Amino acid sequence: MKHAGFLLKFLAISLFAILASGQTSKGCEINFEILKGEKEVYESGDIIVVKVKVTLTHRSCPVAMKQTKFTMEGMEVEGATSWEQKSQMVWERKLKIKITGDASGEVGINSIRICDKDGGYGSLRIKVKSD
Repeated sequence: MKHAGFLLKFLAISLFAILASGQTSKGCEINFEILKGEKEVYESGDIIVVKVKVTLTHRSCPVAMKQTKFTMEGMEVEGATSWEQKSQMVWERKLKIKITGDASGEVGINSIRICDKDGGYGSLRIKVKSD
């Protein structure tokens, strides 16, 4: 009978440890999709249209969509739409992007949202023809 009590305590502590460790969720998910100009390998000067989709995974977010930050490597934004709310938890915008090239053979765009609910991060990487 002593072993049953020990086993029960061990299982309860193990379950708590599993649930408490590493079970954080992002406050939002950020995804990129190439809508126009998609191909296997890009060249400097190519233009693509990319849709950015932010899905809020928590019910409310104190951070405005306009505070979503973008960084680029080997790309530049030539135009962008305003954020459009598609549903209660989903926002989208389109970016017209010019590939400026990169000697590494890969370029990309990153997006980050910072808030007290772990924020969110998304990235799009594409191959470019090396010179």
